[in-house]
Amino acid sequence: MKRVILSLCLLLPIVWASTAPPDINWTEYNGDGTRSHYAPLNQITTENVQQLQPAWSFRSSDADTVHNRSQIQCNPIIIDGILYGVSPATQAFALDARTGKLRWKTDLTDNGGTTSRGVTYWRDGQDVRIFFGAGKWLYALDANTGQLVRTFGDAGRIDLTAGIKRPGGDDYARMNTPATVYRNNLIVGARLSEGETALLGDIRSFDTRTGTLLWTFKTIPEPGSRAYATWAPAKPRERLGGANAWAGMAIDRERGIVYAPTGSAAFDFYGGNRKGDNLYANCLLALDANTGKLLWHFQFVHHDIWDRDPPSPPNLLTVTHHGKRIDAVAQTTKQGHVFVFDRVTGKPLFPIIEKAFPQSHIAGEQPAPTQPVPLKPAPFTKQTFTEQDVNAWASNRDEIIATLRKARTGSPYMPLTEAMTLFFPGTDGGAQWGGSATDPEGTIYIPAKQNPCFTSLVRREAPAATASITGAQLYTRNCSACHGTDRRGNHDGSYPSLLGLEKRYTPDAVNQIMLKGRGMMPSFSHIPEAERKAILAFLMNTGNPATVQGAVAKSTEIPYQHTGYNRWYDSKGYPVSNPPWGTLTAIDLNTGEHRWQIPLGEYPELTRQGIAPTGTDNYGGPLVTAGGLVFIAATKDEMFRAFDKRTGKLVWQAKLPAAGYASPSTYTVNGKQYIVIACGGGKLNTKSGDQYIAFALN
Repeated sequence: MKRVILSLCLLLPIVWASTAPPDINWTEYNGDGTRSHYAPLNQITTENVQQLQPAWSFRSSDADTVHNRSQIQCNPIIIDGILYGVSPATQAFALDARTGKLRWKTDLTDNGGTTSRGVTYWRDGQDVRIFFGAGKWLYALDANTGQLVRTFGDAGRIDLTAGIKRPGGDDYARMNTPATVYRNNLIVGARLSEGETALLGDIRSFDTRTGTLLWTFKTIPEPGSRAYATWAPAKPRERLGGANAWAGMAIDRERGIVYAPTGSAAFDFYGGNRKGDNLYANCLLALDANTGKLLWHFQFVHHDIWDRDPPSPPNLLTVTHHGKRIDAVAQTTKQGHVFVFDRVTGKPLFPIIEKAFPQSHIAGEQPAPTQPVPLKPAPFTKQTFTEQDVNAWASNRDEIIATLRKARTGSPYMPLTEAMTLFFPGTDGGAQWGGSATDPEGTIYIPAKQNPCFTSLVRREAPAATASITGAQLYTRNCSACHGTDRRGNHDGSYPSLLGLEKRYTPDAVNQIMLKGRGMMPSFSHIPEAERKAILAFLMNTGNPATVQGAVAKSTEIPYQHTGYNRWYDSKGYPVSNPPWGTLTAIDLNTGEHRWQIPLGEYPELTRQGIAPTGTDNYGGPLVTAGGLVFIAATKDEMFRAFDKRTGKLVWQAKLPAAGYASPSTYTVNGKQYIVIACGGGKLNTKSGDQYIAFALN
């Protein structure tokens, strides 16, 4: 009898192993093709989340901890116990997802000017690949080894600039957001420069096996397209760039439809050389994923001159609308709106009106007379900034109000002039690239920012074709829009100060950055060498003549440039608007009603003074789980938090080694749930980091 009992006991582990549920993967960017940021995992709940502890960490050892300019924006994917991610130096890697032990890491050298948000996984039998962008290249890697798949493209990579170049264009195209896979289609957009030299923003599909181009959708149209009449003068593809799908896409694989939000046409802040609505810029496009054929579109901003393009992939979800279940697509915007459509027909689920906005006083500019505004849901950010909105305890409040009284404000679509013009929310939101999460009940969870920014137009002085031009003039033409006319950059460090550059970098190092680009800075390889040298001499204060004699590169037909992306802070470095400065909002998309909104993040020194949490600027998306939790890092205070998804109540938080300006992922290995976040910092004047940290129940 004892022998029988012992035999049964020995069999129990085998029986348990054979009936254990399969592990849950995080297979794609933002969780799945619908970009839901959702996982059906409930091991970690509101009741036990306080027991979360670090389970493992991985350090890539390639962060810029000297100048704190590197970031990690990657949302890692986890498939069959292996985590695939990207390091601060844009090297792809694979880890054991249970221990964090490194399996392989790339050693690419031609990868400048990129901040990657993740990788794409594709499998056909034993052929398993990872696709990701670094520099101007789209790489195909063997998922088991990290080695290049040399049968793909040109010995394992594709030049993203090939096929989208135009006369007068630069050499900058980056795949900062992962590609979308449908069958053997690898569907890609690109981040382009945002000035007059931007390349064409075509959406393209490449064969996952060979890298052969399968189809192209031309977002700036050719003659014969129904959108061609929305551009004037003629031949826009020869003169203009942009309208690019930089933010990422969502895919309905059952129907074979890919949903692509597109960027604004370049140059972002003046459109006198592109009169008309400019289709298909600033749109949500529904394309046949097999052919690239347009099924339907909606344009969020007509003739965009405010850089108000959609900032993230849309969310695909199912809602109950007027008693009927509808497969929907929701797109959040920098303006603080959510647009919701039937994803098959493109019909709005809530009313959208065309509202009149102020017109321009700038010669040649013709803004659209109206812009689309959804009547529901209500905006998740404030829409204007007035004297009543100035922070009551701002350190230099009187000065802020005096400046505000001289500025042009009061409208979400106030055309720029040569006077200071206010944007609220700022040019990067509102909603931002981290995107939003949705759950099966139809609720969307949106992180957002609320702080004004300002800019203005300045007239360019175009030199004669044979005149000399100084390095200072070339700097103003090519660099001042980001780094400022005074070279001081912006307050939060997104665009660094270039004053004293010679004390931080060698001339050769700066020249290499100009040639290859780095981080958010595009390559200046399209600028003639003599002009680059003149800019370099001006920036480095070398004492050499910073002048180009003879012919210089001619400017285009754009007579203005803007004075930079200037986020507005008080003299102590806090946003000038009333809190909250960062928010997390839950909206029921079945009804369009807000469920809750809370401040996201805090300034600890203000909390110690008795000021309620204000929220902070934030970059990164949320994660929602079947355990009733919303996880999000994203904030300047370097915290990782969990909230009860029903109420918005904070239920857990942990300090990270560097800010988590990324979206978390969750998965199981051997039945144990993990939650992982990249800790790269580097934005908002915070330190750079190189860690991925996974948390699990203690």
